Amino acid sequence: MNKYEITKRIENFASVETAESWDCVGFMVETDKKDVSKVMLCLTVTEDIIHQARESSCDMIIAHHPLFYVPADWADIDIYSAHTNLDKANGGTTDTLIKSSGFEVEIFPPKIYPHEFLRFVDFENGIEVLDLARKLQKISPNLRYVNNHWQKVLKRAAFCAGSGSEFIGEAQDMGADCLVTGDLKFHTALDSEIVVFDIGHFESEILILPVLKDIIGDGVEVVFAKENSPFITI
Repeated sequence: MNKYEITKRIENFASVETAESWDCVGFMVETDKKDVSKVMLCLTVTEDIIHQARESSCDMIIAHHPLFYVPADWADIDIYSAHTNLDKANGGTTDTLIKSSGFEVEIFPPKIYPHEFLRFVDFENGIEVLDLARKLQKISPNLRYVNNHWQKVLKRAAFCAGSGSEFIGEAQDMGADCLVTGDLKFHTALDSEIVVFDIGHFESEILILPVLKDIIGDGVEVVFAKENSPFITI
């Protein structure tokens, strides 16, 4: 299958034009080879992922996280990234996180809510903090959360896969009484006026890989890399 047909399918789903200005999306490594027969999907390209791809005879690696530095000895395999454009896309990383949690995504018109990264779930009858925690724990055994004001029942949850704790204020402004994300820092947690669930960066985004496989579709063999969160829980 032509590699540009593969990237076209991804970009039709998540336009590169929507990526943040600081983001590095698209080809990280682009070889002269046009046709590929086997693609490896991963969250983050590492030396181990490169080794896995070579051992599996993959022609191309498609990752969520971009590379800001590419070692010279990685230049023999095509590496492509879909990052913040995939985060913002309808059906992208955050929407996938919500669906994996067992909820439906609330789509707000831009005039009501123009934020590009956050998605919302409304609980008509409310949901207890611990009940939501148990649902999220099925995705992430390493779940932790902050509840500085001892909130018991939640009415609206904001979601942002990956590192979204910077959006706590925006989530609160839009009526959310909790935020589900990853990479929560100590002082951010200490200052939060709403409940914040930190399910882990890896755990919140790894869910997108099967979606990427479906987007690529037929015509090429797709395999998943073996990767885990770098954090070890004792």
